[in-house]
Amino acid sequence: MAGLNRDLPADAFTREERRIVQRHRTPEQVQKFLRSLPYNWELKGETLRSYRQVVRHRSAHCLEAALVAAVILEQHGYPPLVVSFESKDGIDHVIFVFRRRGRWGAVARSRDAGLHGRKSVFRSIRDLVWSYFDPYVDFTGRITGYQLVDLRVLGRYDWRLSLNNMWKVENYLIEVPHRKLRSSNRRYADLLGRYRAYRRDHPDGPVVDIYRGRERWM
Repeated sequence: MAGLNRDLPADAFTREERRIVQRHRTPEQVQKFLRSLPYNWELKGETLRSYRQVVRHRSAHCLEAALVAAVILEQHGYPPLVVSFESKDGIDHVIFVFRRRGRWGAVARSRDAGLHGRKSVFRSIRDLVWSYFDPYVDFTGRITGYQLVDLRVLGRYDWRLSLNNMWKVENYLIEVPHRKLRSSNRRYADLLGRYRAYRRDHPDGPVVDIYRGRERWM
């Protein structure tokens, strides 16, 4: 396959894995592919699947989706970069990030509609992270920190095609120092109030309409 990552042998992918890689050449196409998969609604963090395992099981949670995006888009020339978010409630989030014409965008999957991908319109990683601040606020969530990570820092550890749960990836993203994201308590209180009010009237389904900047969502 043209552009095959040098860390993988020529026959690394199965036929189905190779087909998916070949058919999804852009971040937008990968985002659409991830949205077509059921969300991995595990209860206690039971899995951390590689691209190979996600293809087999046909579901993914946020970190699994970020790794899938990294594997697919690495084959098309994008470096395997992710951003890890820290939240005050300990429910963190991970997104795949890419740069196009000097602007940053993201590919992501989440149980929350506002935490999926972003168009490549952001001047910096910090600006990109800020686009997630508002929709991150629910009853308990609030972004407190973030960090950009190149997954190649893991060296020969197989985060791409392993058949085992890849807890080393999760542990690394938890332990790596995060940059603080300082935010206004007033802004947070306003967002929390709006979220609570919306949920009183709409207890089920995605929360989308209350957020500004949705034109920048992927």
